[in-house]
Amino acid sequence: MIKKPMMGMAAMILVMPAFAAELASQQDTAKATPGDEQLLTDKVKVTSILPDRLEAVPGSFNVVDEKELKSRQPFSVREALNQVPGINIVGEDAFVLAPNIGIRGLNPRRTSRTLLMEDGMPLFLAPYGDPSAHYSTPLDRVSRIEVVKGSGQTLYGPQTIGGMINFVTKPVPKEFQASVMAIIGNNNFSGGHVNIGTGGDWGGIMLDAVNRKGDGIRRNHDFEINELTLKGQLNLDDRNTLIAKVGWYEENSSVSETGLGLVEYNEDKYQAPTGKQDSFNHTRKTLQLQHIFQVNDKAKLSTQFYYANSERASFRQINDPGGLGGRSEMDRCAGVVATEANSAQCGGRWRPRDFDYWGVEPRLDISHSLFGIESDAVIGFRYHKEDQNRNQYRDGNPLAQSLNWAIANGSHREDIRIDVEAKSYYAQNTFYLGNWSVTPGLRVEDVKKRTNIARAEGALQDIQYDNNETVYLPGLGVAWNGIANTTFFAGIHRGYAPPRPDRDIAQNTLGDVVASRTKAEKSTNIEFGVRSHYFKGVTVESTLFNIDFDNIVIGTGDGSGRFINAGKAQHTGLEIAGRVDLGTVYDTPHNFYVSGNYTSLFTAKFRNSRTIVDEDGDVTTDSFDSGNRLTYAPKHIASVNFGYQHPVGFEARIGVDYVSKQYADNTNTTAASLSGLTGTIPSYALISASASYRPIGSKATFFVSGHNLGDKEYLASRVDGMVAGRQRQVFGGVRYDF
Repeated sequence: MIKKPMMGMAAMILVMPAFAAELASQQDTAKATPGDEQLLTDKVKVTSILPDRLEAVPGSFNVVDEKELKSRQPFSVREALNQVPGINIVGEDAFVLAPNIGIRGLNPRRTSRTLLMEDGMPLFLAPYGDPSAHYSTPLDRVSRIEVVKGSGQTLYGPQTIGGMINFVTKPVPKEFQASVMAIIGNNNFSGGHVNIGTGGDWGGIMLDAVNRKGDGIRRNHDFEINELTLKGQLNLDDRNTLIAKVGWYEENSSVSETGLGLVEYNEDKYQAPTGKQDSFNHTRKTLQLQHIFQVNDKAKLSTQFYYANSERASFRQINDPGGLGGRSEMDRCAGVVATEANSAQCGGRWRPRDFDYWGVEPRLDISHSLFGIESDAVIGFRYHKEDQNRNQYRDGNPLAQSLNWAIANGSHREDIRIDVEAKSYYAQNTFYLGNWSVTPGLRVEDVKKRTNIARAEGALQDIQYDNNETVYLPGLGVAWNGIANTTFFAGIHRGYAPPRPDRDIAQNTLGDVVASRTKAEKSTNIEFGVRSHYFKGVTVESTLFNIDFDNIVIGTGDGSGRFINAGKAQHTGLEIAGRVDLGTVYDTPHNFYVSGNYTSLFTAKFRNSRTIVDEDGDVTTDSFDSGNRLTYAPKHIASVNFGYQHPVGFEARIGVDYVSKQYADNTNTTAASLSGLTGTIPSYALISASASYRPIGSKATFFVSGHNLGDKEYLASRVDGMVAGRQRQVFGGVRYDF
């Protein structure tokens, strides 16, 4: 049952079309001019999560635009975002196929605490039930990347603790345009991108085709991705626009989610004993529809519908890295060491999972002065529905390396259905008071989750349970622009990450399957900062932030995959970033520049001690003390780049990225265990460089880019055993624009 505040907001949303139409009638009659039609057409803008008036944004944000993406030629999303302060990306695979992005010290595992979006549409397997990232928008289709970390998250959800990353795709063209790009590099890397589109006053249509393939970090970890995207826009009249986007994505890789034991890693950190049999197959189909009613120059009513279907099936043969004295054990062949020869003679475990979600979201953006104060308001509502079907099959027979055989003949170990219904209501108003802007907002999340465990650990079950809640997430931000080209800002908002049903399923020491029902993570987020380009050719920003968790969720650390609420935790740090363009400072077409960012996460700790026991309460599985540092929260992250831009179209850059030591477990163990799961992750620094040349008057651009040029060997993760970071990767290519 929806509570009264929700009913009020829902009623407000239901009358939005009538309110917008009435406003249009009144203001058009009073203020219509001959140029209104063109002005209204130009106001169609629905893909950004940042407002037009950036100086009024009461929180920290960063934008990586298309110019910078072309200049840096990032190999993956990891290189695209390493210039954004506060971000830590753990690279477990060569091309970041499954992004691990952490913001401000939050655990980066599968980006589950950072809201990933494309044109405002969530990208996770299941945004509420399983917010795991196994996909990010290929950079070939991106016009800019928006990163929002502070106040202003009221309008989006459900993950509002760490921040949001929105990939804004290229708009459909207003006339014919096309481009072709081909790239090639070491590690058998190659790829291509084709973009073709046309348009006019009626709208436009555009097709993108992307291919990438190559070898992984470890041997036998090759990968290939393919994607087709069709995007269209239809201008029905001067006020109504339809935008549609259809996408198909496929990943076929041999990247296993398991790492190496200590002995294996020391012998050869790039080996993958079961890589020839392991696989990860992912197919993703999406549809996004948007209708924009441009009421007038001051009001816009946009309605978005989205749908996504993901089918992923992973096969692996190791579930106990380092379990045999530092060497990994074949999962379905007990006592057999994992080697390439042994893997061919053994089966393993398949995890086919299907995810469907869809949603509809009307939103009204309006500039007004209803309170006698110039204001921008946003009112919106979203209905979201998702379904998960999680299965698992195991067998020791080598024929089980075929999914079809495993389904027909293997042991059906898991059959779990999860349904989620979520209603989100939000309202925000920005008041402009001279040099001040004040932005209060409120988001309400009403979430209902039902889990049906039909089979677990091979046994038939009949367990059903609900996990429902309604949360209120207020926020308040203030910005002051009393100094030219400078904004001082401060904000506070309530963060929220809903409970994940897939984390609520555990097995106690008696072998019984139980529902642990973790509670939602909630936090209070505060930040103070300044961004400025007061001095010609110089941009700087700095933000002091603090995140206080009420009930942080962590893994138990016993290898069971179980999660619990661990009480209070705190993240406090300072972000600094800047850039100096000497060409702008001295008014010369030859531009030498330096850019960099630094994050000091001086606090990332538990604020209470706890002993973790199994569900039956008898066996201690882990413990941590107040003051222990949180996992995968490096104290220092830094990046610096030096570059040169020549007026003939040549540009070159060299840079260094640094990440300090990290802990991999809650007890802050320093010595490496035989399993590889515990121990520190040492600090590392990586060198990168890029260069591009587009001759004046030419339609061709030539580029080369290199990452980890020193070919440094380093440890990237211990989540499922020890995983090495990517070796040297160099690639070059050409792009031709028609």
